[in-house]
Amino acid sequence: MDPHMIHVRNVTEVTVFILTGFTDDFDLQVFLFFLFLAIYLFTLIGNLGLVVLVVGDIRLHIPMYYFLSVLSFLDACYSTVVTPKMLVNFLTKDKTISFLGCATQMLLFVTFGTTECFLLAAMAYDRYVAIYSPLLYSVTMSPRVYVPLITASYVGGILHAMVHTVATFSLSFCGSNEIKHVFCDIPPLLAISCADTHINQLLLFYLVGTIEVVTILIVLISYGFILLAILRMHSAEGRRKVFSTCGSHLTGVSIYHGTILFMYVRPSSSYALEHDMVVSILYTIVIPMLNPIIYSLRNRDVKEAMRKFAERNWFVTKVHF
Repeated sequence: MDPHMIHVRNVTEVTVFILTGFTDDFDLQVFLFFLFLAIYLFTLIGNLGLVVLVVGDIRLHIPMYYFLSVLSFLDACYSTVVTPKMLVNFLTKDKTISFLGCATQMLLFVTFGTTECFLLAAMAYDRYVAIYSPLLYSVTMSPRVYVPLITASYVGGILHAMVHTVATFSLSFCGSNEIKHVFCDIPPLLAISCADTHINQLLLFYLVGTIEVVTILIVLISYGFILLAILRMHSAEGRRKVFSTCGSHLTGVSIYHGTILFMYVRPSSSYALEHDMVVSILYTIVIPMLNPIIYSLRNRDVKEAMRKFAERNWFVTKVHF
């Protein structure tokens, strides 16, 4: 009898899943281990570094950078939910994950992923207020506004994750326990369930679709008003500054939402697990690495804060020695 199965009412139920990953080629696994380890370290340093900058530099104590620091924290957590387990699996033969561990991983990564969708929409609204009504920005985006926006993003993410996690792990897994993925994503789990997953497929399509439509509409409407504000500007320098600030946000939004739409808002018959694995790696591991680059290299305030931080630490080091 398979030690990862138990008999319940004459049906064999899975108690442990196996994450099959990309490949069985050990040399390729070693290469992927070092590649994703480098990406993960860069992700942690970049995102947590931005959080430290925002907390430590008083010039960044405005809603725009509070949103950015929350996004960076989310990205660090998002990557941490998936990457460490994947790295371990690259170098070990035991690629199992417990039923509870799999459910926890799904709950967390859907929570952080959905929260990021809502947060990106809130950041678009913040940019609209800052550019369309700059004189009223500090009043309109007071703590009584941006704190509830951040809180609502987390609450929405948690509720959405709970629905999918409960719906998915209420299914029977009485066949194969091999998940053709590097983490416990929803489509590959539905693929190995021996129960009817029609309701789960509908939940996935309509809930993710609704969240995507609503958040993308908020972004598009906000940037529509921003475009009107830009067209009214007479200063070329002002236009350049607005494009620089908003361009980074639009880049991050486009990449993130594009991959989410591809992964979840399509008929289940079009799922190709091998291709989907690569795309899911993009939005859970690669995009969190890119966000610090996207949001900092084109932002004058962040670059200035980084320069001051580096100079201060260099001075402290010189004095110490």
